[in-house]
Amino acid sequence: MPKKTPMRRCVGCMEMKEKSSLVRVVKNKEGEISLDLTGKMPGRGAYLCKNEECLKKARKARRLEREFSMAVPAEIYDRMEADLKNDELADP
Repeated sequence: MPKKTPMRRCVGCMEMKEKSSLVRVVKNKEGEISLDLTGKMPGRGAYLCKNEECLKKARKARRLEREFSMAVPAEIYDRMEADLKNDELADP
C-alpha cells in the first residue's frame, strides 16, 4: 500500500499542498516567530508556499496573527521575506 503524502494548508493562498512544497513558520515557547526551513523546530507551526506572494497575502489578511494568537511585528515579516528570497536563490 503506497504511503500517504502529508498535506498542509498555506495560510497565504489557503490551498492544500504537499507538505514538502511548503515552508513552515514557527512560534516557539518564548513567542519568537521565524521560518523553519527544516520543518523540525519545536513550537506551533503554520505553513506558507515558498513564494513572496503568499507571504504578502498572509500579511495583508493577518492570518499569521490569527494562527499564533498574537501580534506579528513588521520586522518579522520583513525578515521572513528576506529569508524566502535567500531560500529561493539557493533552490535550483
